[in-house]
Amino acid sequence: MFIPTLVLWLLSASPEAPVIPPVLVEAPPPVMPADVPALTQAVRVVLRLTLDTGGEVSRVEVRESGGEAFDRAAMAAATHWRFEPARQGDAPLEVQVDVPVMFEPPALPEPAPVATAPEAPEAPEAPAPADAKAPGFSTTVRGRSVAPPPVAVGDFHITVGQLADVPRNSATDLLLLAPGVMLANHGGEGHAETVYLRGFDAGEGKDVELRLDGVPLNEVSHAHGHGYADTYFIIPELVKSLRVTEGPYDPSQGDFGVAGTVEYQLGLERRGITASASYGSFASRRLSLVWGPPESTDATFVGVLLRQGHGFGPNRAYANAGVMAQTELRLGPETRLRLFGASYGARYSTAGVVRETDVVDARMPCAPDAGSQFFCLYDPNQGGANQRHIASVEWVSRLERGGRFVQQAFAVSRQMRSRENFTGFLQDTPPIGEAQRGDNTEQSYQGTTVGLRGRYTPGLVWAGQPQPVELGYVARYDTVHTRARRLRDKGGAPYATVFDNQVRTTNLGAYLSLRGSPLSWLTLRGGVRVDTFLFAVEDLNRPDSDRQGSRIPEESVEAYGFFASPRATAEVRLSPRLTWLTSAGLGARSSDAAGLSDAEFAPYARVTSGETGLGWRWGDEAHGSTVEARGAVFATRVSQDLVFSETTGRNQPIGPSQRLGAFGSVRWQWEERLDVQASLAWARATQPLPGASSWRLWDGTVLPYIPQVLGRVDAAWRGTATVLRQDVGWSVALGHSAIGPRPLPLDRYSAPIFLFDVAARARWRAVELGLSVENLLDARWRESEFNYVSNFRGPDAPASLLATRHFSAGAPRTVRGTLTVYLDLQEDKP
Repeated sequence: MFIPTLVLWLLSASPEAPVIPPVLVEAPPPVMPADVPALTQAVRVVLRLTLDTGGEVSRVEVRESGGEAFDRAAMAAATHWRFEPARQGDAPLEVQVDVPVMFEPPALPEPAPVATAPEAPEAPEAPAPADAKAPGFSTTVRGRSVAPPPVAVGDFHITVGQLADVPRNSATDLLLLAPGVMLANHGGEGHAETVYLRGFDAGEGKDVELRLDGVPLNEVSHAHGHGYADTYFIIPELVKSLRVTEGPYDPSQGDFGVAGTVEYQLGLERRGITASASYGSFASRRLSLVWGPPESTDATFVGVLLRQGHGFGPNRAYANAGVMAQTELRLGPETRLRLFGASYGARYSTAGVVRETDVVDARMPCAPDAGSQFFCLYDPNQGGANQRHIASVEWVSRLERGGRFVQQAFAVSRQMRSRENFTGFLQDTPPIGEAQRGDNTEQSYQGTTVGLRGRYTPGLVWAGQPQPVELGYVARYDTVHTRARRLRDKGGAPYATVFDNQVRTTNLGAYLSLRGSPLSWLTLRGGVRVDTFLFAVEDLNRPDSDRQGSRIPEESVEAYGFFASPRATAEVRLSPRLTWLTSAGLGARSSDAAGLSDAEFAPYARVTSGETGLGWRWGDEAHGSTVEARGAVFATRVSQDLVFSETTGRNQPIGPSQRLGAFGSVRWQWEERLDVQASLAWARATQPLPGASSWRLWDGTVLPYIPQVLGRVDAAWRGTATVLRQDVGWSVALGHSAIGPRPLPLDRYSAPIFLFDVAARARWRAVELGLSVENLLDARWRESEFNYVSNFRGPDAPASLLATRHFSAGAPRTVRGTLTVYLDLQEDKP
């Protein structure tokens, strides 16, 4: 009896809860402008209102003008209207509504406006005729959530949606949905990706601020590099959207926001249980389980993810596991509480880099065929392990007149150990009579981060228009132990300490941002952010003697830093669909505490950036089709940049740098069937010549490793077919990356890269089968490429002083099959 009942339950489903449009509660009528001549016919103004989850009007835009005086009168009235919020089930939604407001001739009576809810959210009512006795309201639900207006052309609020069908290995790969992003990884499956963004080699986080629903992920004074941020632990199925702000233009952006800021926003729209199991090339196995209680909102979920595999070549095995859970509690109609926790552990091996000449000449310690040589390695004692644990509590209260108060407390515990060898036997100075012991470097990091973050929006109204003013703050304290040591080639025992520091850092920051529309076609945004840092470093690797005699091999250092960064944007609405935005701002990267001197006023890496471009959006509500396109040019200067050094295995300062670039992107969505996004970006990064004018952004020495041209296409197409009188849902997806030649040191360039990933799936009732192929054409590509001097021939071999290319191999063609079972309590579209 149990098995048939279980099968029926798995295959049964009920329709998804419908979206209930907002209902007007209170609507004071607009006041007839006093400075216009007597009306002889009705004047119609169409407003687009943004309604928050409390039914308050948080933004007013004119979609169809009736003249400046009538526009202002309608907007002034709209700020006082109140609605019952739109809902899906019991969950309130933030939506946009279109409201036509009619100004009638004086001869007609002017009763108070009334509201009529449409029968279907997608079909707005016809506007009231000119001789109607009362103006009518028509509401159209635009979507389940409404992103705030962008602070710049390069401020992207990216809903993943059906582009999740495109093959991706981790949540980090979702960054490719933003234009001008490239990812590379020389450290293995579990090591943080190197991010290239906006002409920056942002490393594993040094120039890009990364957050997870407000929780900071960048790690200060990390042994592998200041700002190291690993997002591999994030479960992709739980990522609802991303906000990628390219450039330092939002006052809420903080430390490390040099090239920009990325925030992962979590949510699980599908209610019920989704279990997925995958198996593919190189014995790769993946098991995920996500659950969203049917009676809760998408902010309540639990997810578990297990991954394991042999890797695509020797010494590339990996295993990791993670869990993420969140619950949202409604403490009243105006207040909600979110509790979030995550735990993750990983172990991985890596092949490191190999010399191009050794591969070409088949001198690698593997089989002599070209494929084995390409994926071979020198040092098997490379790899790493890491753990991460996160807890966060967020309190959100809605205040009167549309105000909000958000308070968040978070704690992060992190541990990491990695071993890498970039130069072989080159840097060691062995005792007399002994051979080189090897350059394998062990980097370890153990730290705890606790902090508070909050923002307050008072809900001010001026000149009849909501004036979004936001005050925010962040308080963060880190205590970390960071260390690097050299390991023997045989046995892996440490023989020398590179650095060993106990670091304590306090970051206190505050910002003020505001937005106003002095003219109906002009919106100004701006603000200022102030950050202070207090550093305390205990250097545990000092010499035990100096010129004055013996001493304790420890030393304390304290330093203080302060930085103020204004940011501003002007938005000009050239038409209802076309917008021109110009942005400028200052940003900063804090100092690596390991490089500070006692009582020093800590130097910052200061970034000055400007951008101007156009944004265009078109929507056909009748057919559910939308198109959004953006394009901009930008320029950036950095006072102190960092470039990867093979001798230390981390980034080292090189002085000032500059960038000049441009990007364009377009996304077309048609109902829930077709979703296509494409982007193209160009950037030139240079180190200016001494004494050169700051306006000559195209002059100077080209910085290495940063690709100048990046292209990306993501596309997913879904549909339904009838097979044996049964509805079968299907989808096909494509991901394509095109990466131009990357400059290398000594005026060398890498080869361009073209990668294609495809996927297909079919679903019948509760069961879905999928197949994905990454690197469809089985290209032999180099994920990371360098040019420097090394010696991998052995401890007794003489080192060559000639720089040569080194690379880490990219993955070959990878095929993976997936079985997914939806234990839903509601019907999902197949």
